[in-house]
Amino acid sequence: MTDVGEPSRTLPNHIQNRNLPMKIDRRHFAGTIGALTALGGLSRAAGTQPQNQQPLFVATWNFGLPSCKRSLETLEKTKSLLDAIEAGIRLAESDTSIDSVGVGGAPNAKGVVQLDACIMDGETHRAGSVAGLENFPNPISVARRVMEKTKHVLLVGEGAAEFATDQGFESQGLLTEKQRKKWQDWKAEQRALKYPNLAPPPNHDTIALVGMDSNGHIAGGCSTSGLAYKMPGRVGDSPILGGGLYVDGQIGAAGATGIGENVMRHCGSFLVVELMRSGMEPMAACRAAIERIAKTDKKKPAELHINFLAIDKQGRWGAAGTDAGYEIAVVTPDFARLEKPFLVE
Repeated sequence: MTDVGEPSRTLPNHIQNRNLPMKIDRRHFAGTIGALTALGGLSRAAGTQPQNQQPLFVATWNFGLPSCKRSLETLEKTKSLLDAIEAGIRLAESDTSIDSVGVGGAPNAKGVVQLDACIMDGETHRAGSVAGLENFPNPISVARRVMEKTKHVLLVGEGAAEFATDQGFESQGLLTEKQRKKWQDWKAEQRALKYPNLAPPPNHDTIALVGMDSNGHIAGGCSTSGLAYKMPGRVGDSPILGGGLYVDGQIGAAGATGIGENVMRHCGSFLVVELMRSGMEPMAACRAAIERIAKTDKKKPAELHINFLAIDKQGRWGAAGTDAGYEIAVVTPDFARLEKPFLVE
């Protein structure tokens, strides 16, 4: 497996030859999407998996690269795709250097870390979610237990914490000293504002991780601490099926990162999967979803702060976003690298 640490900005030849721009504006989007979809030219940000499918893992942001590597390692050991998804996301949740996921995550406005996560199996369409979970560092594991041990899909707040305790998960304090200091600085800044709580959120870097094994089984997961300094009890798109994550074993999977409210109001990940169902390849579906949301909200894409990734049943992957810093991690048995998705403007 070749490890490439820098984002790949090179397009495959069949896209380069059509002079497809890296940046998209609305004026030429409608004409481009129809013509290139018909030609099969709207592919994903990088290459297409060969017909003899290999395991594939794709995740949001640069910290998704070690998570995808862990997923592949776990799949090779246990032969379980759900084990692989859980293990990859747990790695990010346990990394205190990541300030938007798990134990290193930013707290809410009262200084309390509340975590959200979901997991979904495309083969069976089973799923589990937790939201507003306090004092448990790996919500993805609790979400999986919800899926496998209850008849429910989503548990929240105290109920989710009680369930985690009953299932044998150990609780711990989640607010790190680094995050405590940043939260205190934020509170001081808020007191100086004429209209408190109107400062823009400093982070929205969810980990969404989707994968497929060599048998074509598809699954995915999503985990976050949510918007930094959010209102207590606020839940974004990450634990909401169809919002931050959606998996259909016959079509593919999609995940989201960004401002959750702008994703969940449009069932963003579900929309991406449905666009793939209509015949679009993953990158085209991600881009089309963003364009539709921008048109509905009557906003420029850059104002939305939404980013998607997707894989399909054929083993193709793609991503598009409105944030220039957005990148995805892609890992197969042959390579591991970061890629720059298409920027929709």
